[in-house]
Amino acid sequence: MVDEAEEIGRRARRARLRLGMTQADLAAALGKTQGWVSKMERGHIELDRVGLLNLLASELHVHPNDLIGRPYNSSPAENQWQVSAASIMRELRRYDLVPLFNGTPRPARQLWQETTRLHRLRDAAANVAIMEVLPDLFREARALAEVSTGHEREEAFAIYAVCCKFAHTAAHTLGHPELIAMSCERAAWAALQSGDPLMPAVSDWMRVWDMWATADWGDAIALSDKAINGVQQEYDQGAPLAIRVWGSLHLRAAVSAARGGRREEARDRIRHAKAAADRLVEYAGPPVYDRHSTTFSPGNVLIHAISVTLEMREQRKALGISRRVPKSLVDSLPNSRQGHHHMDLARAWLWDGNREMALRELEKAERFAPQLVRNHPIARSTLRSIVYAERATTRERLRRMSDRFHLDG
Repeated sequence: MVDEAEEIGRRARRARLRLGMTQADLAAALGKTQGWVSKMERGHIELDRVGLLNLLASELHVHPNDLIGRPYNSSPAENQWQVSAASIMRELRRYDLVPLFNGTPRPARQLWQETTRLHRLRDAAANVAIMEVLPDLFREARALAEVSTGHEREEAFAIYAVCCKFAHTAAHTLGHPELIAMSCERAAWAALQSGDPLMPAVSDWMRVWDMWATADWGDAIALSDKAINGVQQEYDQGAPLAIRVWGSLHLRAAVSAARGGRREEARDRIRHAKAAADRLVEYAGPPVYDRHSTTFSPGNVLIHAISVTLEMREQRKALGISRRVPKSLVDSLPNSRQGHHHMDLARAWLWDGNREMALRELEKAERFAPQLVRNHPIARSTLRSIVYAERATTRERLRRMSDRFHLDG
């Protein structure tokens, strides 16, 4: 892992040379100096923000995973998720053919119960397990849509769309670009047939995430607003699921704005999301099942505020927000979100010059969501930076001591 930065730099250099681009041209496109590009290509600079990594990949016309070498090399046992991913891809490719399903599919209400297992796995950041569950559920949901009519058929397509969302999240975490793209496309297809007025906005929420890979920040904001407008009426009426989707889309827009350098808009979007979260807290009706799996909550808004602030390189402000966040709000979040949160805090402490606190937060992140953190390029970048800094400090201490001992003499 300690050689990854050098390898990332070599991949960036090869991609640049394939395009016949000079270091000066790349630097101008990135808003950096030629010296910065030279250091990055030699592995002396970490790509420690997703926005920066995605912008670099976009200018080099490659996928970010091509630069960072993702999926990462691991043991055969840890690579078994790719077998499940291939099975999911097969189901998604044959989406409009007669389903290969033996027997009678269960009714939609039972299949919705099956998705609660996926919610638990997602909350635990158990993305490999999600991959293993999905192929059979895809087949059964598609079979139900084939043999049913009316509302039952619409519900089957809604379940299929939600399965696409789980596949999309797991594929992003593990690093499978083809599955990311196809699950997003199929989610949009199923959403239009689901009869769920919010499902198309959920599929757009997925598309926004994919636009980040190509640093299309303006398009990501425009798509977020299109989706927000699509659920505005339900939001104004106070429908809890609409509030969740509306707020989640503003969080997507906030991240897009921060990465695109639109600071005030990023803060404004966070304020909109907070207003939506407050409405959820005030809701006094019967419990509502989060069938879209948005995990939207006041705690999620607060940790997004920290993440967005970090994207704008304001680590001290991010640490200040973190100190004001009630511990109970963070503790109530699923492990997947807590993993992201502590990963962000590790980066903030590192940028603030406190490697010990950075390492503690990274260890917390790994305890909460090991699969997520070990496969996340920013977590790996943070750890590499800590390792390199510790090595440099140790070398300097040894040099000084050897001078005192006159070892060179």
